Amino acid sequence: MKYENFQTPFTKSFLTGLFVGIVITLVCLTFNLVYRTETGFMPTAIINVASIIFGVITLFIVIGIIYYALTKAFKRGELLFIILFSLLTIFLAWQAEGVTRSVNQAMTMQFRGLLLGVILISGIGAAFLVPYLFHSKGFERNVL
Repeated sequence: MKYENFQTPFTKSFLTGLFVGIVITLVCLTFNLVYRTETGFMPTAIINVASIIFGVITLFIVIGIIYYALTKAFKRGELLFIILFSLLTIFLAWQAEGVTRSVNQAMTMQFRGLLLGVILISGIGAAFLVPYLFHSKGFERNVL
């Protein structure tokens, strides 16, 4: 049976970003649950289920569009994308170490750990999973 591809590069990037966003959302939700259970960190005003679901999925849709734009604008756009998002992940992780959530030092440290985990999971997914799945024929055939 012959497989016909009806995806444009834009829709493929967009849908890859959406799919990776859904996967990373599930990973972040699992991390959030395990982290809160293990540490006892309970404040949910900033990082909560709703902010993870809507924030991560929306972010990855935009990341898929950025991937498309960079690959179309530059000859080595994919490499630029990987470097850009790797550096952005490192920068945001570094900035997360300086966040002050509360005057309570223990609460601030727990919040930093949760924030750092979400940043690292999202950053690794953006920098490596989006380009990998974009080029995966099995992903294209079976998911898209």
